[in-house]
Amino acid sequence: MQTHTTAPFRSSIMLGEPTALRAPDRSGHEERLPFVVRLVRTEEDLAKAVRVRQMAYARHMPAVAEKLHIPEATDLQQGVALLLAESKVDGSPLGTARIQTNRYAPLALEQSIDLPDWLKGKSLSHVSRLGVVQGGIGRLVKLMLFKGLYQYWLDNDIDWAVVAARTPLDTMYQQLLFQDLYPQQPYVPLAHMGNVPHRVMAFEVATANERWTRAQHPLRNFMVLTRHVDLDVSDTPTRRTAVRHETRELEPLSYAA
Repeated sequence: MQTHTTAPFRSSIMLGEPTALRAPDRSGHEERLPFVVRLVRTEEDLAKAVRVRQMAYARHMPAVAEKLHIPEATDLQQGVALLLAESKVDGSPLGTARIQTNRYAPLALEQSIDLPDWLKGKSLSHVSRLGVVQGGIGRLVKLMLFKGLYQYWLDNDIDWAVVAARTPLDTMYQQLLFQDLYPQQPYVPLAHMGNVPHRVMAFEVATANERWTRAQHPLRNFMVLTRHVDLDVSDTPTRRTAVRHETRELEPLSYAA
């Protein structure tokens, strides 16, 4: 198997840029990255995720960032996993995202909205707390976090992923072919997020490859066909126990995306 080393690239499909550039077409090949993307497993991992999360929010929502200097109670709930991207060179955190499933409890999003009937009874995942470092490497990290989310959904038999995003972040999800839950009222004030309007969107996991193929999506090969050996979102029975045991004095905080 031929191996490529991936260099950072720009992609309007994720960044909302005016000129669409495609990800490298290396379908069926293996690519190596200057960082790894994996699940948070230890107290040290969690601290890294919290650090990069707070830095990312400080750029756009400083009032929220002030509350993010320690883990949130949601981070340790059953059915919740955190992705962490960290540098191979020095182990520094480069990005993070939180995944909540409805396996053990309703999604936090359901505190503010009633999900449509066609989502009830489905296996769901809610994406929140996405944050990456600035610069060229941050763009590639963001792409890999999305690929990690997609792989996690597949591995855990998730039917639909849902997200509540503010402008302009909602453009990223729209371009990945997320659909509006409320087309007649795209931006919904969410009570558990301070009544800030968010665009609530959903993504059917099982049909993703088919829809990306039909749309000739510029990231289809990257998301589906390219093998990234530095991406590992496999879970273990001891992961959550280890984080719960090692993390102390957690202060419950209000939930936000």
